[in-house]
Amino acid sequence: MLSENQTSIREFILVGFYNPPGVQIFLLILFLLVYILTIAGNIMIITIVQLQQQLHTPMYLFLNHLALIEIGHMTNTTPKMLVDFIKEKKVISFVGCFTQLYFNLFLGLTENFLLVLMAYDRYLAICNPLNYTILMNSRTCRNLSLGCWVGGLLAPLSPTIMLCKLPFCGPNIINHFFCDLAPVLTLPCGNKSFTELSFFLFTCSMVLGCFSLIVVSYVNIIVTILRMPSDGGRQKAFSTCTAHLIVVSIYYGSVMYMYVRPSVRDIRDSDKVVSVLYCVVTPFLNPFIYSLRNNKVHEAFKLLLAKAKAII
Repeated sequence: MLSENQTSIREFILVGFYNPPGVQIFLLILFLLVYILTIAGNIMIITIVQLQQQLHTPMYLFLNHLALIEIGHMTNTTPKMLVDFIKEKKVISFVGCFTQLYFNLFLGLTENFLLVLMAYDRYLAICNPLNYTILMNSRTCRNLSLGCWVGGLLAPLSPTIMLCKLPFCGPNIINHFFCDLAPVLTLPCGNKSFTELSFFLFTCSMVLGCFSLIVVSYVNIIVTILRMPSDGGRQKAFSTCTAHLIVVSIYYGSVMYMYVRPSVRDIRDSDKVVSVLYCVVTPFLNPFIYSLRNNKVHEAFKLLLAKAKAII
């Protein structure tokens, strides 16, 4: 049950971006185009992987799940942001705010777990190729993917409930364009030191834990690649990891800046820019990163186009 003080806050006001009206319209058009292209690009990846039998391998099945997560990430924040560009008062309800916050944590943690899984897949493929098909069979892939979603769903549930039960007695202004963890943590009444420490430990354990596992996987991968006798073998092995490394660098660079810090009392405008990186830019770039230098995806896309033309 919420206390009387908590029920005094029924809605939050989002500050959004500080820009003149003309710039707001430009940003509206820009982010709308990015949103449409992101949804289309990730749906294209999902469609190609689902329809082309030669892509029914662990790496591409995990990429399928990543595309679903990116669609969810964009849909959780961008439509509300687009509407707020043309609204004078940017309001979100108490329930809507914590729903958005929960789904941001849920999708973010699921992506963390999936990036670890993709690194582990590359580790097995390069460091233990003879047993790869046995260790990473279709049943194992499904179970591991399901584990990522279940883990992402359950891990932020208790922290989100704990946060929403804190007393919110004002102010109700969130210095951000959506209900992210850091700006919401500045709003509860009273001493927030214990709450900040609890969430700092939670985000550190999740983000740094996953990142550490990825680093360990790639240290072993790099050692194995350097021991390969031929330059061609080394180049081919490393090329299978390039896209994943780029995504990991962009994603963890922004996420660590936002979540792995002990104090969230001062929310700066730079935080909003960094949030755009992992909420908008990364979902937008992923389809291009994973497909631009991937010959299998190119061939599958051409085959899919040929079949579509034949049907028409």
